[in-house]
Amino acid sequence: MSVTEPGDGGEESRIDELEERGNSDLLATAPALVRLALTGYVRTLGWGVQVSLRTANGALRMVLSGDGAETLVSGVSTQVREQLRRVLGVTDIEARLSRIPEPHSANGNGKGPEHLATLRERGAELLARSAGVEDYDLTHPAYERILNSLAADEARILRLMIQDGPRAAVDVRTWRPLDVGSELVEPGLTMIGHQAGCRHIDRVPAYVNNLQRLGLIQSSREPLDDLSAYQVLEAQPDVAEAMDRAGRGKTIRRSIVLTPFGKDFCMVCLPLDAGLLAVHHVSNDDP
Repeated sequence: MSVTEPGDGGEESRIDELEERGNSDLLATAPALVRLALTGYVRTLGWGVQVSLRTANGALRMVLSGDGAETLVSGVSTQVREQLRRVLGVTDIEARLSRIPEPHSANGNGKGPEHLATLRERGAELLARSAGVEDYDLTHPAYERILNSLAADEARILRLMIQDGPRAAVDVRTWRPLDVGSELVEPGLTMIGHQAGCRHIDRVPAYVNNLQRLGLIQSSREPLDDLSAYQVLEAQPDVAEAMDRAGRGKTIRRSIVLTPFGKDFCMVCLPLDAGLLAVHHVSNDDP
C-alpha cells in the first residue's frame, strides 16, 4: 500500500479537480440565469411601456375634456398608482391598512396628547362645578345611560329589592373534609326571578350579571337573618339537581344586596308608588 506524503501534490490535484467541476456546473447554469434576467427585463420594460401608453391616453382625454391642471395631475398620479399596485399584487392596500389597529400611545388608549388635554379640561370643569354654590347635578349623570342598559325584567328585580330588601342565594359545592379539594358545582342559585315576577326566568343569571356590572347590586358572603328564606330556596328543583350532581354536596348561604349606588338609582329612577305604576302599566304581550 502506498502512502501519499504531505508534499507529494495529491491533495492539490483533488482541489484542482473540484474547482474544475464547480466551474463546469456554473457554466451549465449560465444560460438559465441569462434567460431569467432577460425575462425580468422584458417584463419590466413591457410594463413601463404599457403604463406610459395608458397614462398618456388618460391625460389626453382629460385635456380634450377641458379639465384643469389640478385634475389632470391627480388623474395621472391615480392611474400610475393603480398600475403599480397591479404589478406588485397589492390592489387591496386600503382594505389591508384599514384592518391594522392604531398604535397605542403613551397613555394606553390610542389617543394623542390633544385628547389627554381635553380630558384634563373636563376634569377641571368638574372640580370648578363642585366648588360652586349652585347644584347643577340633581341626579347622577350615569343614570340615563343605565336606564338604556336595563331590560324590563331587571327593573322588576330592582323594584323587588328596594321594596323588600336583600335576596337569599346559595352556592352548591362538593363536600370534602375541612373543605380541602371542595369544588364549586353551581354558584349563585336564587329565587329572585320568581319573586320579582320576571317573564324570562332562564335569563335571570344574565340579569344578575348585568346589574352587578352596572354597580347596582352585589353578591355578599353574609347570609340573611331569615333562615326560612334559605329553607324554601334549598327545596327548589334547580338546587336539588345541583346537589345530585355534587354527590355528597353542601350549600353555602349567601345574599344579593343593593349597593348604595343602586339604592339611590332606584329611588330616583323607579316609580315605586302604586299610582305611577298604574300609569306606566304594560300589557303582558309586551316585552
